[in-house]
Amino acid sequence: MEEPSERKPVSSGAGSARVREMSIITQRGDDGMTDLMFGKRISKTSLRFSALGTIDELNAVIGLARASGCGGHLEILDRVQNLLFSLMGQLACLPEDAETYLEKGYSVVSSDNLEWLVETAGGIEKETPKLTHWAVPGAEGSMYCAHLDHARAVARRAERHVLELHDTEGGVPKTVRVFLNRLSDLMWILARSAGVDGE
Repeated sequence: MEEPSERKPVSSGAGSARVREMSIITQRGDDGMTDLMFGKRISKTSLRFSALGTIDELNAVIGLARASGCGGHLEILDRVQNLLFSLMGQLACLPEDAETYLEKGYSVVSSDNLEWLVETAGGIEKETPKLTHWAVPGAEGSMYCAHLDHARAVARRAERHVLELHDTEGGVPKTVRVFLNRLSDLMWILARSAGVDGE
């Protein structure tokens, strides 16, 4: 993956990651390989690419949630989606290129971002009645809540892929590993909150 150039992102939410101006149709993946940052290439069947693909899927599912009517959660979801772009940028960089990634000024998931996730989830949880039974996905009759539960499940799968990558190859920053765990909690809490509010 060549060094990306700056352009205005589709969303201007907090944590917006820089994206690359490029044609979608490159034919560079026809051999089963794909580009990473700084000219590196890996197999599409690799652990790293599985992690990247699952995080991309997670972002798409969150997009379904926000498109189905996210009420007062729009700002939260927008920030989360932009943070996922930053997270993907970090994973698209091999450990030996991590220092170069930082020197180039590309966005990263920071401890401040983790703190924001925890504080946001905690604040909403305090305002949401405690459950006395299992939360059944879709039982609220809300597509928004159902998509959030789907996002929670995909976040858990993304976390497993990232942890497997770290256990096998090492070099995945702790903030990246912890972010997905915290994010799945936030998706669950948002779904329960929206169910109470009748979203």
